[in-house]
Amino acid sequence: MTRESTPVHSQSTGESDSNDLAKLDSRTFRRVMGRFSTGVAVVTFLRDGEPAGITVNSFLSVSADPPLVLVSLRKESSVIHHLGIGDCYGVSFLTEEQVDIGLHFSGKPIENPDFSFDERDGTPLIRGSLAQVVGRVVDVHEAGDHFLYIAGVEHLWQGPESKPLIFYSGRYKQIHALEPGRHFSDELQGW
Repeated sequence: MTRESTPVHSQSTGESDSNDLAKLDSRTFRRVMGRFSTGVAVVTFLRDGEPAGITVNSFLSVSADPPLVLVSLRKESSVIHHLGIGDCYGVSFLTEEQVDIGLHFSGKPIENPDFSFDERDGTPLIRGSLAQVVGRVVDVHEAGDHFLYIAGVEHLWQGPESKPLIFYSGRYKQIHALEPGRHFSDELQGW
């Protein structure tokens, strides 16, 4: 049995052409990047004193010592007008039962949404999530069509074990997997 694959970009074996990157279209880029499955989170903040948020899959830990996290937001996002150095944002990792919350904060608002917020030192967080992080922005970097918001972690909370909501190939997914036969220690090589 053979697997078909679709080449998305080939490079000559000679010297790299400076126009190689220009040949990549954004749809192909998004499709290829979509093959990397990620968790789904809602980044929350205060907008005019009221809880607001945006669904992201572009959240990651940056450093364990000191504890730093990063969220990447499009330059066109209205959120960037509410976050700057010194501001706090919350991150709530969604469970597979929280698909509607993910949709609500991704620009598909739900009429009379059935969820509520927790609050930590003035930062809203999604109640019932897998875990919650509050970070204070320490640096903002421009990166192409996004801004990267690096934050020092000020609060961590871990909820009960539950199945995470996953984003893969442009859609929300659920994990249906068995426990691996081989277990890894808490200290992974990259950490």
